[in-house]
Amino acid sequence: MITAPVSRFARSLAGVVCLLAAALPANARAAGPPSAPAVPRTVSAWLPYWDQENAYQDALRHADQLHTVSPFWYKAAAADRIEGHPGAGDARIIGGLHRAGIDVVPTVMDMDTMKPGALAAVLTTPALREAHTAALVRLARSHGYDGIDLDYETIASTATPDYHRVRSAYAAFVTGLCAKLHALRKQCVVTVSPQTDTTGRIWDYAAIGRAADRMRIMAYDLHWSGGPPGPLSATSWYDGILRRATALVPAGRIEMALPGYGWDWPADGSGPARHVTWKQAEALRREVGAPYALDPESGTPHFTYQDGDVPRTVWYQDARGTAVQLAAVRKYGVRNTSLWALGFEDPGLWKVLAQQ
Repeated sequence: MITAPVSRFARSLAGVVCLLAAALPANARAAGPPSAPAVPRTVSAWLPYWDQENAYQDALRHADQLHTVSPFWYKAAAADRIEGHPGAGDARIIGGLHRAGIDVVPTVMDMDTMKPGALAAVLTTPALREAHTAALVRLARSHGYDGIDLDYETIASTATPDYHRVRSAYAAFVTGLCAKLHALRKQCVVTVSPQTDTTGRIWDYAAIGRAADRMRIMAYDLHWSGGPPGPLSATSWYDGILRRATALVPAGRIEMALPGYGWDWPADGSGPARHVTWKQAEALRREVGAPYALDPESGTPHFTYQDGDVPRTVWYQDARGTAVQLAAVRKYGVRNTSLWALGFEDPGLWKVLAQQ
């Protein structure tokens, strides 16, 4: 089994402990009570490039809980080319996060960057897959990064004839990439969709769990912008996701990625939803005078209001809802969580996550 690279924070802390111990007289070191272990950092979070400064300051405020920040900075443009979003590779942000003891593991995504089927062709063609792996390794070695987070969500549909071939190819690609990153003492993180009886099957959880340091499950958008209104996540849904995931991947390698946002739909589902952060959702609720209501079945707050002649409904997530849903996460021994995304969330969420 591959051992995860030692974090920058752990290395720094170990060095400080050794220096302090050496400075004490031998009898003082021997006579004193054992030191209390440091509280482990159990949270990672994505940093959105479109709200970069706000998200960065949010990360610094919660550095004692964050082990990893993944700036949402890069996109796969071709087999041999990774392109950056605005602000990618910002040295000030990378340096500031490192000084705070946080590893920087940028995300590479594939949404809206390649023609349909292009990424599947890269994965299933050995020469193209090798070129893509090399491009990602080059990125990981740049800017002092601590690894790479792969967020490839449009690989193939379960309805295509190539589904099983692409699934196997992606597992082989992840296995090879993670091995090369580990040889450089870099982390390999893989972001996946929730796997249920009908969704998320493009990812071979068992193979990814063997290869990657952490597998991040995007446990949100149970109801999404293009569908009917409803909760973004639900306690029973989390239970089903983790029952399957922990049967295939050790709990210590799983991160449950939680929502810090919501959607604002036409109440009849007649159109797409508007994205709202927790702050925007709460401000709107207070503005329209809607009472706070936590759906007992899903563990998600929601409210309705009138926008001119159009009734609308908002489902979102806050600290109280997360506290309810985390019971299902604890049940399966998963302690590590991720947040989508920094700057979106209820500030009270951090206290809830500290108890996870």
